[in-house]
Amino acid sequence: MTIFWFFLFSLLKTIVVTVIFLMGVAYTVLLERKLVARIQNRWGPSRVGPFGLLQPLVDGAKSFLKEDLIPTSVYKPLYLLAPLISLGCALISIGVVPFGDPSINYHGFRFFEVSDVNIGLLVILGVTSVGVYGIALSGWSSNNKYSLLGSLRSSAQLVSYELALGLSLVGVVLRAGSLNLRVIVENQSRYGILSWNLFGGMQFVAFFIYLMAAYAETNRSPFDLPEAESELTGGYHTEYSSMKFAMFFMAEYGNMITVGCVATLLFLGGWTSPFGNRIPLPENTFLLAILPLFWFVLKVFSFLFLYVWVRGTLPRFRYDQLMNYGWRFLLPLAILNIVGTSLWLAYRQ
Repeated sequence: MTIFWFFLFSLLKTIVVTVIFLMGVAYTVLLERKLVARIQNRWGPSRVGPFGLLQPLVDGAKSFLKEDLIPTSVYKPLYLLAPLISLGCALISIGVVPFGDPSINYHGFRFFEVSDVNIGLLVILGVTSVGVYGIALSGWSSNNKYSLLGSLRSSAQLVSYELALGLSLVGVVLRAGSLNLRVIVENQSRYGILSWNLFGGMQFVAFFIYLMAAYAETNRSPFDLPEAESELTGGYHTEYSSMKFAMFFMAEYGNMITVGCVATLLFLGGWTSPFGNRIPLPENTFLLAILPLFWFVLKVFSFLFLYVWVRGTLPRFRYDQLMNYGWRFLLPLAILNIVGTSLWLAYRQ
């Protein structure tokens, strides 16, 4: 009976997290449209619902109802599979992200994480790396030169920045001594903001590398070279329409949320308060469950705000600049950060 309730509870958590995640994707699009509009002195969506809050629902309905065109020259199996790979990897990676205090549980069933994996960080890195196959296969199967160039750019971009991103996290893993995301957060919880890896953990260089590599990994401005409209007429998704076209963008914004969650867990203390334990809360209260979730969501929102701010500020790089920045600057800097972190930890011991 215990196994039955365990699977039932896990299924319920999976459904709830998936629905909230997809709603977060929809309203991240709205957030970006509103913020970029303010940066460019425009109003943004304001007609559908109060303050335009129903605009994502209308956009989703429009994507479902648009005519689904499939060009005759595409390789149909991979053409149809590519958007599913991209969106599926974005959905899977959120399954190992803890987003609340694990001590809030009911007979061992934790409410604020779908699964507790000892190598959760490696799972996220592996799953998000597979997501590039969706872009690569979509470009090849479309039988279109612009789409193929976009997919080749994406493959080279992933290889270049995956190295820097992975190496930037080594210092955090060395400091925590674990790949378990929950353990990494608990290692930053004692003194509040002074314990966070970004500040007290002396990983601000690693955070900078992670931030730059994350922009490239998620094909976001100023590193949105695989879908450069001015050069590739839309890039890898040129031949896609209707919901298949929307699935690529759902995957992109889903990866943005996942990247924000990982940055929050590794560098910003996760669900812990920036004030540490200096503000005691009464035991067995609703605040004990809600406040950690509030801090986590606030940090992820701040990271997404930074994403949009950069898009509205910086122009797109040239492709040679993108490659040089990854190989000649970020990669050596990541290696130096590992050496410096190792020496600092050895000195402390």
